[in-house]
Amino acid sequence: MTVQRILFPVMVVSAALLILVTSLISATPVDVLAAAEPLPMAVTVTATPATMAAPSAAAVLPCAVSSAYPAAVYQWCELITAHAAAEGLDANLVAAVILQESGGDPNALSRSGAVGLMQVMPRDGLAATFQCKNGPCFANRPSMAELYDPDFNIQYGTHLLAGLLAQRGNLREALRAYGPMDMGYAYADRVLSIYEQYR
Repeated sequence: MTVQRILFPVMVVSAALLILVTSLISATPVDVLAAAEPLPMAVTVTATPATMAAPSAAAVLPCAVSSAYPAAVYQWCELITAHAAAEGLDANLVAAVILQESGGDPNALSRSGAVGLMQVMPRDGLAATFQCKNGPCFANRPSMAELYDPDFNIQYGTHLLAGLLAQRGNLREALRAYGPMDMGYAYADRVLSIYEQYR
């Protein structure tokens, strides 16, 4: 089991790099949202690794992401499927967020300091400078190093989105809260459009 836990991420990263290089050579530019602004303290959803639902290592689910997604996003199919299922979300919705946020680039870093595939604001780096009423806005978030790990980033981002959906009770409202404050519903509508286009 321990060997599998070590070898699986190495194999995933190796395959991802190969796919990423191939897609960069042949891909057209993707309109990627570069900025992710902090949520006001009243709507910040906090999750820690201990509170996030982890998919069962024993059960590998068949890919639930549409093959119509670009290769840069589709390469994360197993991780998206597992974490979306664990949070009760449609894998194609998570893939739509990833396409919008990072274009499938696990090393994406926004102007505001959001990190990785789902562009999550970390507790450190530039994001540490954002101050809310009661102190740093993202003090309870993971580190940049953790969020650069595709598995952890998708797990955390999916958990965050599921929490916002439970809190807001509406997918459009949840996406609005997930995205940059200055984009409002435009961000939500863009993700929903991608979701409709590719699922």
